[in-house]
Order: sequence, then C-alpha cells, then structure tokens
Amino acid sequence: MKEEAKRWFDFALEDLKLAELAMKEEIYNQVCFHSQQCVEKILKGYMILKGEIYPKSHKLADLLSKIQDSPFDPLKDEILSLDRFYIPTRYPDALPGTLPEGLPSKEDAGEALNTAKAIFKLIKRELEEGTNNIQRGCYEDKN
Repeated sequence: MKEEAKRWFDFALEDLKLAELAMKEEIYNQVCFHSQQCVEKILKGYMILKGEIYPKSHKLADLLSKIQDSPFDPLKDEILSLDRFYIPTRYPDALPGTLPEGLPSKEDAGEALNTAKAIFKLIKRELEEGTNNIQRGCYEDKN
C-alpha cells in the first residue's frame, strides 16, 4: 500500500476513535465533526490509492464527485449528510443559524458516527479483499 494513503487511513481511524469517545462523553458536536473528518480522510486516502489527485476541499460532495467507480456509492446520501456538520460543529461563531436546529442532537451524532463506522468498514473490506487493485491487509478488525 502506498505509505501516503496508509497515513490518511491511520488519521481516519484516530478521528473515528475520537468520535466514539466524544459520544461516550455526550459531546455531540465533536462526534459529528470527527465523523465527518474520518470520512473525508478515507475518501482522500482512497483517491491516493487509485492514483487520483484529491481536490483541496473539506466538502465530501467535492471528493465523491471525483471518484470514478466508487465503492462508496451505496452510502452516498449518508456521506453527503455529514457535510452539514463540518463548519458549524467546529467554530462557535458559525453555530447561530448554520444548523437550523442548533447544535447537533444525540440522534444526529449517532447517525454521523454510524456513517463513519460504515465507511471505515467498507474501506477496510476493500483493502482486505484487494478489490480495485488495492493491496490487502492494512487494518485488523478492532470493532
């Protein structure tokens, strides 16, 4: 596996772990933020593995639009829903009015975390199966 892609996946795993910890502590805005970051890093790592150049963007919609024959298509709607959390969950001055309902709820956080977990499992399966010309055996099942 390309070392650069592995670094992106390693950072994605750290974001996933932080999202899980934030969920336990009921810090829902951080669950949503780190879930979005996890998926962003997975998409960028995947693009690197495929020899593609990822756009300098934090928008998951921008990243997904650049991936040809995407294994992420079945979860596209869930992935795109995470885009609404990037700025309002990170910056306090962006909160008023950015999310109509205010800060993310426990339900929002649960959905975001489930999406991040599903995407991480999907990429892990891609890596283990060696599909799409990706080298096998990068991550052990820790969840």
